[in-house]
Amino acid sequence: MPYTQENIQEIIRKQRAFFRTGATLDVNWRIAQLRKLKAALRENKEALQKALYEDLRKSPMEAYLCDIGPVVVEINEIIHGLKKWAKPERHFSGLMCFPSTITTVYKMPYGVTLIISPFNFPVVLTLGVLAASICGGNTAVLKASSKSAASTKALQELIAKTFPEEYITLLDGGHDVADMCLKERFDKIFYTGSPAVAKHVMAEASANLTPVALELGGETGNWCIIRQDADLKDAARKIAFFKSCNAGQICININQIAVAEEVAEEFLLELKREFIRQLGEKPEENPDYPKLITMSVYEKCERLCEEYKDRIRFGGRGDRKECRFSPTVIYPVKEEEEIVRHELFCPLLPVVPYKDAEVDHVLDVIADREHPLSMYLFTSDKKWAKNVMSTLQYGGGCVNEVCIHMMVKGVPFNGTGHSGMGAYHGEWGFREFTHPSTVLWGKTRFNLPLREHPYSGKVGEWKRKLLDLFEK
Repeated sequence: MPYTQENIQEIIRKQRAFFRTGATLDVNWRIAQLRKLKAALRENKEALQKALYEDLRKSPMEAYLCDIGPVVVEINEIIHGLKKWAKPERHFSGLMCFPSTITTVYKMPYGVTLIISPFNFPVVLTLGVLAASICGGNTAVLKASSKSAASTKALQELIAKTFPEEYITLLDGGHDVADMCLKERFDKIFYTGSPAVAKHVMAEASANLTPVALELGGETGNWCIIRQDADLKDAARKIAFFKSCNAGQICININQIAVAEEVAEEFLLELKREFIRQLGEKPEENPDYPKLITMSVYEKCERLCEEYKDRIRFGGRGDRKECRFSPTVIYPVKEEEEIVRHELFCPLLPVVPYKDAEVDHVLDVIADREHPLSMYLFTSDKKWAKNVMSTLQYGGGCVNEVCIHMMVKGVPFNGTGHSGMGAYHGEWGFREFTHPSTVLWGKTRFNLPLREHPYSGKVGEWKRKLLDLFEK
C-alpha cells in the first residue's frame, strides 16, 4: 500500500500509546509474544521458502538453513534466558552513600523501535532483530526491503496475522518509505545494510538524538588469510561452500583471499575442485545455486569479469535470463587494485598472493583499511592465529572455519566502525534493545552530614578525614 507521512505518524502514535500502557514490561507477556512469533514462523515456513525462492532462487534447504531456522534458534535462546537477563540487579551502594546502601539497576525498554532490514537474508535479518526488540520490551516498526518483494509481502502477512498494528507492524515500499520513517522520532533504530546508507540513517537519527545500532558489511570487505601451513583441501572445501551461499550476497562473506604464494597454485586447484564437486562444472546452471538480487549486480559481475578476463581461474560465466553468476576466482590480484578495496557483495573472489614470511605486511594492509565485519584465518600455527585475532580490529571471525561464529549461542555479533556498531544475538540483543536505569534507595534516618556545608574549619577537616577513610 502507498504510505504518507501522516500514515506513519499515526502508526508511531498508536505504538507509543500502547507502550505507555505498560503491557510490554511484563517478562511473561514478552515470552508469550516470542512463542507466537516462533509458531508463526513454523506455520508460514512453506510460504517463506517460496518467497525466498522467488526473490533469490534459494532452495528450500538453503532457505531454512540460513534464513528461517536461525530465527527459531534465536527465539529459543531468548525464551530460555530472558527472565534471568531482565531481572533487576541489586548492588551495594558503598560506604560513600551510607546509610543508603542498596542500589537497583532496572533493564528498561527503549520504547518504539524502528528496524530497517536488507534483501539478502530478509527473514533472519528482519525477524531475528525483531525477536531482540520484543525481548527488550519494545514495540516495533519494521521496514523490509523492496528488492526482496516476495519475502517482504510474506513477512508482512505473517506479522499482520500474528500481532496488532499498535504493537508490531511491517512496512513495504522503497527508500522513500524508509526516509519517511527516519523523519519521525523513534526511541531506538536498528539498521542492516551498507555503510553509505548507514551514514544517512545516523544523520537522520541525530535530529532526535535517537540511539542507533548498525550491522554493516564493511567498506573494504572481509579478508581471508591462508598461510603456507594451512590444510588447503579443508580451506578450499569451506570457502567454496561459503562463497556459493546466497551467491556471495552475505555481509560476513569472504571478499578477498590473501594466500601464501608458496601454496597458491595448489590451493587454487583445490578450490576449483570443490566448486565443481559442490555445484558442478557450470554452477550458474545448478538449480540449487541462488540468483543475484538485481540485473545491475549481474552486470557488475560481467563488467569485472571482462576487466579481469585474463586472470579468471574458475567461473566468469553467467545465465542472464536467470540472473545467476558463477562463483568466479580471479588470480593474481595486487593488494592495491580497486577490486580488493571495496565490498563486492557478489560471487566474485579475487585472490592476492603474498610471501608467507611477509604475512605481517598483509595484516598491515588490513589494519590500514576500514574495519571488516569478519576475519578468517587458515593456518596450523595457533599461536600466530591467536595473536592476530586478539590484536586486529574486526567484528568477529573464525580460525580454520567460515561463518559459523555467528551461530554460537551466548556470544555477540556485529562489527565496528564501517562494519557496524552495537551488538546482538541472545543476551546481547536484549542489552542492545534495553537501557540500564540505576536507582538508589535512600534512607530517611542516620544520614550523615558529610555532603552538606560547612566545608571549612574543624568540621570540614573532620569530614575530609572521614571521606578519606571511606575511599580506601
